[in-house]
Parts: sequence; C-alpha cells; structure tokens
Amino acid sequence: MTGDKGVEIHTVIYERGDDMAMKIAITRLKGKEEKDKEYCARYGHECFIVTPLTAKVHDDRVASFVKAVERDDFDCIFFTSALPAQIIAPLITRRPRVIAIGPQTARILKSHSVDCETLPTYYSRDFVPYLGSWIKGKRIGIPRADVPNPDLLEAISKAGGIATEIRCYSLVPTGQVLDLKDADAILFTSAMSFKQAKWKRSPDLLVIAIGDVTASVMVADGFRPDVVGDGSLEGTLQKLNDYRKKVE
Repeated sequence: MTGDKGVEIHTVIYERGDDMAMKIAITRLKGKEEKDKEYCARYGHECFIVTPLTAKVHDDRVASFVKAVERDDFDCIFFTSALPAQIIAPLITRRPRVIAIGPQTARILKSHSVDCETLPTYYSRDFVPYLGSWIKGKRIGIPRADVPNPDLLEAISKAGGIATEIRCYSLVPTGQVLDLKDADAILFTSAMSFKQAKWKRSPDLLVIAIGDVTASVMVADGFRPDVVGDGSLEGTLQKLNDYRKKVE
C-alpha cells in the first residue's frame, strides 16, 4: 500500500471470465486486510493475505506522542498509514489539523471521531505540496513505523515546517516462507514487505507492486514487477486488469 490514499471508491462491478480471474496473495499485517476481499471481488479476483511482517507497538512512545498532542505541541498530525491511526486516534482529545494518507487511514480516524483531510494521492512525498505555504512555521507530528523517511523530513524542513517523528511501532520480519501454492499473483503492498519477504519466485506467478516506491526497491534488487499500481489497492487492481487484457 506502502502505504495504501484519497480517491472515491468506484462502484462498478467488473465481470470477468474465468480466464481473467486470479487468486492474489496480498502482503499485509495480520488483521489489516479490511476491504481487500471486497475490492478484489469488484475487479473479478479473489485474494488472501500473507504476512512477511508483524507489528510491535512501542507503548511508551505512543504515550509520549499522545501527551505531546494534548499539550498542543502540534499544528498538524500526518498519519502515514492505518496502524498508527488505529493506535492513537482513540487516545487523543485535542484536534489539530489532521491529514490521512489514504481512505483506509481516514476511515479509521473518522470512526474515532477524528475529522481529517485525505491526501489526493497515495504517497507521503505529496504531503508538503498538499499543504503549500500553510506549512511554514507549523509543527508537524508524524507517528509512524520504525522505518526511515528522510525525504519527508527534509521536505518539511525546506518548506519551513518543524517535523517531529515518533516511531511508535516496529515492523518485525516473521521469518516464515510465504505460502503461495494457491496464488496466481503476489501483491507487495510496501517496499519493506518485499525486502523482508521469504518466498519462492516462480515463472507462473505474476508479481505486482502497489506503487512506484515499492517497484523501485524491487528493481534495485534486480527484480522487475509485472504490474505497478498507483499506490492504492483499487488502482492496482485496475492496472492488473489492464495488464491482463493486453497479454490475453
């Protein structure tokens, strides 16, 4: 995903013949698949999750971030994925400006009565352009995984913002070989899920990157994905169907 970040869900139901239908293994943290099956069905496919990573939440860092929010330390909070939204949204009562990176993250925030805006694209690199001149002098809180994102921090700083990054959870490799025996395709939802996955590459297995960031990491590792999505699951499924129509 990637992350996963801001377009309205299409309601078109795609009717595909059996030759178009695929069973897709999607890399997710356990319990984070939410609407995966619904989206895949809309585009004529089935799916199941595989878990190269698990999340370890750092409760002390979460508590520290929540206290900072309640002290009014931030003018804006940027939720870069769904998990920190799920962890933190129920704990905060103060409401600075809140930006969600995608519709799944936004749904979680709103389910806890946290009003938010949603980026019109699916990449954190678009956060600063989205805020424009408003960001100058503003204090930005970013609860995220323990995965470096220096480009985002540098962009905020160059735009005159003040970023505070709280790495409130770690992504820990499961070390398990992914069970892909029933899969026609595997969809990597983040660069980290690709880098940490243990799986057997097969010439019959279609390999999909959810977006260009994930794809670039795969290419750097000497592996070119068959399909590259737009950063969202639904957009990626559309790209998959477009690809399938070309090769059939």
